[in-house]
Amino acid sequence: MFAALTGGARRQIRRIQIGLLVARLRALLWSSLRAVAADARFCPVCGRSSPFFRPFGVVPRPDAQCIHCRALERHRLLWVFVSIRTDLFDGSPKRMLHVAPERCLEARFRERLDGSYVTADLLNSRAMVKVDVTDIQFPDESFDVIYCSHVLEHVVDDRKAMREFHRVLKTGGWAILLVPITVERTYEDPSIVDRQARLQAFGQEDHVRRYGVDYVDRLRDAGFSVQTIKASEFIRGDQLVQMGLMFASDEIFYCTKPPANDPRRFERV
Repeated sequence: MFAALTGGARRQIRRIQIGLLVARLRALLWSSLRAVAADARFCPVCGRSSPFFRPFGVVPRPDAQCIHCRALERHRLLWVFVSIRTDLFDGSPKRMLHVAPERCLEARFRERLDGSYVTADLLNSRAMVKVDVTDIQFPDESFDVIYCSHVLEHVVDDRKAMREFHRVLKTGGWAILLVPITVERTYEDPSIVDRQARLQAFGQEDHVRRYGVDYVDRLRDAGFSVQTIKASEFIRGDQLVQMGLMFASDEIFYCTKPPANDPRRFERV
């Protein structure tokens, strides 16, 4: 039957067959690419994979935000660290203070720590207690763990806040106090109060300083022993890529509270 067709008809059928074959190949290739892309990024906070992380930030950072739970680089880094390098989830009783609780982390901490988990914020009504970090209402030695991320750059008297964190942390406890490090040495100027001027000077309208690598000196002055830990120290290179942490500038500032007469208080780690 095919042989009886005219040359033009045969060419038309051949073109249709080739078109269908190309369409199938394209569909197969696209399906394969989607399968690969589906595993391109993994968020350890929500435990879900996605083809990409969204850009995020005043100056948008690529590979920043999980499309499922909205966790940013620092949240993913923090979650991996507390899961594999601390005793937070070992089942022993711990009371944790979480300042300025992020939605992507709050429910997961609450689920694992139950009634020993306390959220605090000055302005967010979702938090369990209203807290000014420069005048924390809890007694001395109240918490085993404190987590505060990207708050101190908004606080005029950050040194007082650090001393307050140290006061309410139990001896032998630990705190993770994260800030953005954007310059070599900390820069602040109390005379800059205009929002646009702060944006130009400090990178954000509600920031009151830019922190430098000397941030750890302020923490030590408050009484903490401090370790600065990079992501590459506890996450493999391929996992850094998969979790979108290759270009993250955040480090873990792991602060412990040794006894007052313990020489470790002044160690530079």
